[in-house]
Amino acid sequence: MVENYNEILYAHETISTERLILRKFRITDAEDILEYASDAATVEHLIWDGLNTIDAACTAIYDYYWSRNGIWAIEFTENSKMIGCIDIRLIHEHDKIQFGYVLNRAYWGKGYMTEALRTVMALCFDKLEANRFEANHYAENPASGRVMEKCSMRREGVMIQSEKIKGIFRDCVQYGITREQYKNLDN
Repeated sequence: MVENYNEILYAHETISTERLILRKFRITDAEDILEYASDAATVEHLIWDGLNTIDAACTAIYDYYWSRNGIWAIEFTENSKMIGCIDIRLIHEHDKIQFGYVLNRAYWGKGYMTEALRTVMALCFDKLEANRFEANHYAENPASGRVMEKCSMRREGVMIQSEKIKGIFRDCVQYGITREQYKNLDN
């Protein structure tokens, strides 16, 4: 993986796709964050419990979304609404990148997260020169796995009761794609 990853991420803190803009969070995103982060169905499969006040959303922007590079707000260009988030975590010693995402439920099933994930994956392989791109999802959230499959990621296995989230042991389904696999795709 490249040594100047922070410079590359800084140069790509705004990325446009066909229907989306991936960008840095703004304090004015607090209401949109609260909209999805207070929805029980949206946060059901996330590690965190969600948010229930504008102040909590502002704190999340200050303390998490602005804490490092590699976290993008997902803005729907049709109405300039911030509809979710996608982030990457670089694991330098293994030349790999893990990712996570969340999307406002009103925008599920329309291909927006697939579009965002493909864009971030291309950045990770083409610019950051990662060897591997990976994530897992909880078995009871197969829609997340379908997003990964649409991005040509491979289901690699299930880790039985590997994480205790919100007091429940959860099976995690692992997905990944290597640089070689990505380069051999018909993009």
